[in-house]
Amino acid sequence: MAGEHVVYILRCKDDSLYTGYTNNLEHRLKMHESGKGAKYTRGRGPFVVVFVEKFKTKEEAMQKEYQIKQLSRKDKKLLIGELSKEGI
Repeated sequence: MAGEHVVYILRCKDDSLYTGYTNNLEHRLKMHESGKGAKYTRGRGPFVVVFVEKFKTKEEAMQKEYQIKQLSRKDKKLLIGELSKEGI
């Protein structure tokens, strides 16, 4: 997975959702688990990866990350498949 441009969503132990970008998902997840990832995720582990999307360029990935971060929690849950549009 190294060298890919990836946008991911983590479910934290407090049921919050964290969205991030990386070019090495395996390494980034280790950083989150060790408490050296994003400030938001410190103390919120363990984590479950609930969404991963790969992109050809960093720019595309960063745009997607921004779009996801603008979504409401309900829309993020739709994105990761936890809600159906019919169930809203």
